[in-house]
Amino acid sequence: MTWKLLHDKVKHQLDFIYADVDLPMPTEELATSLIQTIGLEASDLDKPPTPHSNYWDEEDIIMITYGDSIIEGDERPLVTLNRFLHRYCKNTINKVHILPFFPYSSDDGFSVIDYSSVNESLGNWDDIEAIAKDYGLMTDLVINHCSARSAWFSNFIKGEGPGSDFFFTADPTDDLSMVTRPRISPLLRETETANGTQYVWCTFSHDQVDFDFRNPKVLLAFIEIIKLYIDKGAKLFRLDAVAFLWKIVGTNCINLDQTHEVIRLIRTLIEHVDPSIIIITETNIPNRENLTYFGNANEAHSIYNFSLPPLLVNTLVSGDCKYLKNWMMSMPPAQNGTTYFNFIASHDGIGLRPAEGLLSDDEISDFVHTMQHFGGKISWRASEGGQQKPYEINITLFDALQGTIKGPDKWQVDRFICAHAIMLGMEGIPGIYVHSLLGTSNDYEKVANTGQNRSINRRRWDLSELEPLLDSPYSQHHKVLTRLSQLIRVRKAQPAFHPNATQFTLQLGNQIFGYWRQSLDRKQSIFCVSNISDEEQTVLMSDINLIGTDNWLDLVSRQEISLSSAFLQLKPYQTMWLSNQDFE
Repeated sequence: MTWKLLHDKVKHQLDFIYADVDLPMPTEELATSLIQTIGLEASDLDKPPTPHSNYWDEEDIIMITYGDSIIEGDERPLVTLNRFLHRYCKNTINKVHILPFFPYSSDDGFSVIDYSSVNESLGNWDDIEAIAKDYGLMTDLVINHCSARSAWFSNFIKGEGPGSDFFFTADPTDDLSMVTRPRISPLLRETETANGTQYVWCTFSHDQVDFDFRNPKVLLAFIEIIKLYIDKGAKLFRLDAVAFLWKIVGTNCINLDQTHEVIRLIRTLIEHVDPSIIIITETNIPNRENLTYFGNANEAHSIYNFSLPPLLVNTLVSGDCKYLKNWMMSMPPAQNGTTYFNFIASHDGIGLRPAEGLLSDDEISDFVHTMQHFGGKISWRASEGGQQKPYEINITLFDALQGTIKGPDKWQVDRFICAHAIMLGMEGIPGIYVHSLLGTSNDYEKVANTGQNRSINRRRWDLSELEPLLDSPYSQHHKVLTRLSQLIRVRKAQPAFHPNATQFTLQLGNQIFGYWRQSLDRKQSIFCVSNISDEEQTVLMSDINLIGTDNWLDLVSRQEISLSSAFLQLKPYQTMWLSNQDFE
């Protein structure tokens, strides 16, 4: 692609984004500035990016962690994290999502004060680059809002300097009744400025002030930030809360066409710098809306599979997989050049909006009550009409799976491993939260100290306390890490677990959840079969339909499967990965 072709494409995207905005500069000039800001020159454009390329494979496993989830003494936490990765994750994890590691004022990093520096309490850019040297680095682009304590917002209050015109304001008399909110706090923040009283838009909290992307200087600032992160080693970008980026008063201000086009523009610029850099959109919204962020393989490379956590956890505590099965059958296969990002636990809670339309209101209510019984907290949102609805469940995944709707039982570890076995085999790239890898329980003390429900799943481990637990064969932490590591190593060796390998949902009743994967070269088949109940289950061999000319092996237990048997017996929460080839 020549400079002119790229310039014309960027200009066309800008013409769409700013069609209803009176710009202070022509889009031709803005396109040139954006291309130069990302660091592209004409000599960089000899070879255009190849469309529909998969820059991932079955070996990709992403660990999600805070920079200080594991600490030791006075050592910089990012240095401690790097040591932990090399000791405990060397043969399992190859990519690391370090949650916002910038100076911040609230929301555990997602209220960024300064996008260009590393939080001194965590370390420095050298520490980030050291991790990026050995692991694919995923970094957050907190693009919807920043901290009210940022220099940009201070300049907004003063009415001069960089950032003085970066923020979205509205009038309290505007019709804001349709605005979709993930919080119940007031939307507008009354702020006294040098230009009089302003009402600043705050989608999340009054410490998180929303940007006004109608101002092209905001877009230019973020392209400059992206360039910095690429220079520091970032290979994956997580666009945080991006669904709320563009606002138009009188609309719901979510998933607007301009938002999608901004993502496509960012994709255009990034893929010309390095086509292997992956954009992941974080859009905690109903499933049908979430899928639109793939675009036509020209928007996000990957989207968070937000419906998976509530559906999978509900499946395992209810002992019934019909909702999970129906959802999986409805999911379109991701075309080449795109893939799902699968996860079942994160630094946030188990989101319930992505379950809307998939679980009934009664099912969601029963699910919420079960999680509360297991020590979970509930965060609420304001729905249309002002009614409060549960937005997410705050609980560690390990404690969420301590039992069923009947109460806690002895199957906690097995149920927990079953959840991950299901997720690890699915189409897409797996993401595993550090506290899932460690089998961490609810942190009630941190909730009491912070007053924030999400703190329940954000424990900060002291490495000197954690290491003896990980090394003791009797601790839940050792059992979880050992069994998860084994599953991950098996998964990474199987071509049929490529994120874009064929997937087909099996019909094995409501207590057995199963699906079939086939490698891209069609040489390997894996039947993934899980007992999601607390009772032993029988699966008829004829229902799985294994090919009689092949030899079959359960990759998990390493046991050969006799085709002369009429059925398989699965213990409670047992998973089998039945394969015609073994690549381990």
